[in-house]
Amino acid sequence: MLISIVIPAYNEEKNISEIISEIKQAFDTNLEESNTYEILFIDDGSEDNTAQVLEEASLTDPLISYISFSRNFGKEAAMLAGLRNASGDVVIIMDADLQHPPSIMLQMLKEYEKGYEQVIAKRNRKGENATRKVLTTLYYKVINKVIDVELVDGEGDFRLLSRKTVDAILELNEYNRFSKGLYSWVGFSKKVIEYDNQVRESGKSKWSFKSLLNYGIDGVLSFNNKPLRLSILLGFSSIALSLLYLIFLFVQIVIQGIETPGYFTTIAIILFFGGIQLIFLGVIGEYIGRIYYETKERPHYIVKSKKINHPKE
Repeated sequence: MLISIVIPAYNEEKNISEIISEIKQAFDTNLEESNTYEILFIDDGSEDNTAQVLEEASLTDPLISYISFSRNFGKEAAMLAGLRNASGDVVIIMDADLQHPPSIMLQMLKEYEKGYEQVIAKRNRKGENATRKVLTTLYYKVINKVIDVELVDGEGDFRLLSRKTVDAILELNEYNRFSKGLYSWVGFSKKVIEYDNQVRESGKSKWSFKSLLNYGIDGVLSFNNKPLRLSILLGFSSIALSLLYLIFLFVQIVIQGIETPGYFTTIAIILFFGGIQLIFLGVIGEYIGRIYYETKERPHYIVKSKKINHPKE
């Protein structure tokens, strides 16, 4: 059995050598002799020396391959490129920041051998920022109310996919991809393995609050159209400001009494419903934007360079 390990990387030059070392340490001493593996890195247009590090590693180690994008296309595009170029009977997707322990992959393989088509590594949130933890929990509660598939807090992209599952995902050619939803949508039998949250050892997280907010909206509407998304943000801002203004007016009425009859009610209706209209215009705009991107039929990514090694089984 050939095992493909797909690793999207963006500005991770300091972690490449260590993650390769940890994977080899886990697999070379514990993998059955009848099995072999390949490591496929996807350089998502890194601005540091990630591409050079990967090129050197692929030249000296036949187990390592890489694909380098012409610019940063995002993690979704990187994972898609990995799945398209992985030749394994099973594919394991993991991050390059060392927050996904390579040792967990051995447990994944054991569960796969029991017949599961997807084996998911679910992290707990020990040691995570309290504010982020609350917002994440709230996000999953909200998103599961409005989408057709179920998403589980802690279940990310760190997972094993059978060849059957990979082929099913690759049949989904939409431009605006949201892999968490696609994994659930294709179905197949699943097994969840839990592990402790790992702290990034070097480098900075690529997920700022703004990035997480955009990713959350993508999960509901399944891409980022900035001018249209601004309508949604303006709608929420309008409602928030209108509520603050209404509270101010209400306090004034209580203290000073009503100066102009009907003024408070009129302002309340205009501000509140104006905000709601902006929100729904933004939502409609998002869907139109997605249709616009789909009709362009642009590629998900452009490859600048690559080296694909094919290890013998």
